[in-house]
Amino acid sequence: MLIKTTTRAALIAALALATAAAWPRAASAETVLRIGMTAADIPRTLGQPDQGFEGNRFTGVTMYDALTGWDLSSADKASVVIPGLATEWKVDDADKTKWTFKLRPGVTFHDGTPFNADAVVWNVDKVLKQDAPQFDPSQVGATATRMPTLVSARKIDDMTVELTTKEPDSFLPINLTNLFMASPAKWQHFYDKAEGADAKAKSQAAWTAFAKDAAGTGPWKMASFTPRERLEMVKNVDYWDKARVPKIDKMVLVPMPEANARTAALLSGQVDWVEAPAPDALPELKQRGFKLYANEQPHVWPWQFSRVEGSPWDDIRVRKAANLCVDREGLRDGLLAGLMVPATGTFEPGHPWRGKPTFEIKYDKPAAQKLMQEAGFGPNKKLAVKIQTSTSGSGQMQPLPMNEYLQQALGECYFDVQLDVIEWNTLFSNWRRGVKDPSANGSNATNVTYAAMDPFFALVRFLQSSMAPPVSNNWGFINNPKFDELVKKARQTFDPAARDAALAELHAASVDDAAFLYVAHDVGPRAMSPKVTGVIQPKSWFIDFSPISMTP
Repeated sequence: MLIKTTTRAALIAALALATAAAWPRAASAETVLRIGMTAADIPRTLGQPDQGFEGNRFTGVTMYDALTGWDLSSADKASVVIPGLATEWKVDDADKTKWTFKLRPGVTFHDGTPFNADAVVWNVDKVLKQDAPQFDPSQVGATATRMPTLVSARKIDDMTVELTTKEPDSFLPINLTNLFMASPAKWQHFYDKAEGADAKAKSQAAWTAFAKDAAGTGPWKMASFTPRERLEMVKNVDYWDKARVPKIDKMVLVPMPEANARTAALLSGQVDWVEAPAPDALPELKQRGFKLYANEQPHVWPWQFSRVEGSPWDDIRVRKAANLCVDREGLRDGLLAGLMVPATGTFEPGHPWRGKPTFEIKYDKPAAQKLMQEAGFGPNKKLAVKIQTSTSGSGQMQPLPMNEYLQQALGECYFDVQLDVIEWNTLFSNWRRGVKDPSANGSNATNVTYAAMDPFFALVRFLQSSMAPPVSNNWGFINNPKFDELVKKARQTFDPAARDAALAELHAASVDDAAFLYVAHDVGPRAMSPKVTGVIQPKSWFIDFSPISMTP
């Protein structure tokens, strides 16, 4: 590991020199923030981003709003759901599949057209109603899987909509943070001009054009877009929340999937801000006056196991052994230079959804070896497992070196770990297809990090049997009747305290079943120029760019 670290440090220094001739600076009168992302491409800009939550962070909550949103104003308090384009909502007392949402008056899209109930219905239909002209299959995977109970939207009046779920679902207001509102009028303009053999072809052409000239209601407006190279956004001076009109004039996003290249670009002045800098470069960054930000996120860095028949992970002794064989503190203090929190589940002690698991996740190599021997493995008979992971990506932290660390660690507990390393967005797409799909390439585990901000994202989409692909993210086809029972109990409980208790039961049951290899919680490390001020690093995957300023 020392040799690799030294090599990376030398590479960063070389790259910094190579990129010293930075992009031309904008005129001094214009303030510009340039960000190096971990993604290999600009997340989709048409209203429903790809690239996981890095997509939502950069092309979702910037150019768009949803009915509900996240409070990103504090670095100390947990980020909670707040009103967005809806000012209030209520479930029907008599029929808990019906929700009424009151809409925010006076909001306009970037093209100047009004936001209203018709726009909400149109945006729901774009991902749920297959016979709607604007229905876009490419947006469904990243959206419908995050709100699987929503079935329809109905206009009550210009400022009121009714949303219907297929079953009572107390999680709906949280799930709706993922449904971004795009301008129907802007899309219709492109549709009317589009060429195509039929309506579907014209619709696809319209969405392609929309992605290059998007219109949402968010605090940032698209200025120019070059796929795989850069996206430029300018502040929306007419944004409905005057307190969140951006303080800088322009924000430029640049895909930089390799940590060393991102760090070198920051050191050379090519960018002002990078996500997930190379950990071994932190001392140099601090010495040279760059600012470092980190905060524990509602996030888990796991291995998600296949549970189909014949999977090596079907044996609970094997799953528990893997969890006991990882020195998480060593990973934190060594490879990651302190930039992680060891995971003992999806939630840590003190969280209302933690519960009281009886299986204690910790580093205990002798206990892990004993479990593996009981399962029939040992020094001369190792268990072959294959993990699909990525080279970079949203929340993936440092996926390749981290998986190489696990490969070595688990080797001492009689595992023979093979790595199938692919591009991040491909991995994310494969995640939605599941282990039975050929895209799994023979893997029996996948390494896709997940958000733990709400019950559905943190637990339900992985543990409920009906969430298996293509519905949602139960990649390994877990089928545990106890999990299903507890999911139903939590989802249909509308009293917050009772719902929390049901979720705590569900989480404790998942830890006791060693449902994942729980490794780390991300802290969202960012490094930036001292010229960047006003940064609030919330306890969230997301961040509000509106308060940020650039000093000369």
